[in-house]
Amino acid sequence: MTVIGLIGRIGAGKSTVAQRFATHGAHVIDADHIVRDVLRENDVVEQIRTHFGNNVLDDAGQINRRQLADRVFGPAPAHATALAALESIVHPRVHRRIAAALAALQSRPKHGAAGEMAEKTVVVLDVPLLVQAGWADACDRLVTVECPEAIRRQRLAARHWSEAEQAARDAAWERKYAAPTVPPEKRATVDASGDLAYTWSQVDRIWSKLSG
Repeated sequence: MTVIGLIGRIGAGKSTVAQRFATHGAHVIDADHIVRDVLRENDVVEQIRTHFGNNVLDDAGQINRRQLADRVFGPAPAHATALAALESIVHPRVHRRIAAALAALQSRPKHGAAGEMAEKTVVVLDVPLLVQAGWADACDRLVTVECPEAIRRQRLAARHWSEAEQAARDAAWERKYAAPTVPPEKRATVDASGDLAYTWSQVDRIWSKLSG
């Protein structure tokens, strides 16, 4: 099994790159999707309600992600404290789910029913703050996704994120960040500043190298 880790700031284009890998047959583990599932767990909802109050719940009693984001992303020290509290609730569960997904893919049969070698399994980790979360060591390849800052800001504005939320997420990127030591042949960069065809062509070249 080959594990590809995507590195890049929020809005750089990691999801686009992951989707292109998926069209080639890669298994994408999307941490954002996992977070959404975790936030629906009853015990998680209750812990968040207890810590942040009922105003972070919607009319159905589920987490209102917009309200929660307003509480944890911002310039004040209280925002940083709130974010740390939220991470202590959510991150261990997300980490366990990612680890379980990797283990399940690793344990897949290496031979088909007729005894032939099964197709090589390629997994893409689309995990925000992948290095900071400690997943770099689990990766055989690291792909850095880049784009100019102006384009990234435009993408974040299209998501209707406030400047305070953008700044807080960028601060999280800088927190405890240290580039992992990976041989050059195991690293690649994708410029995701252009159109889809431009981005996809770079992903396709990486895939061609992986498949020999």
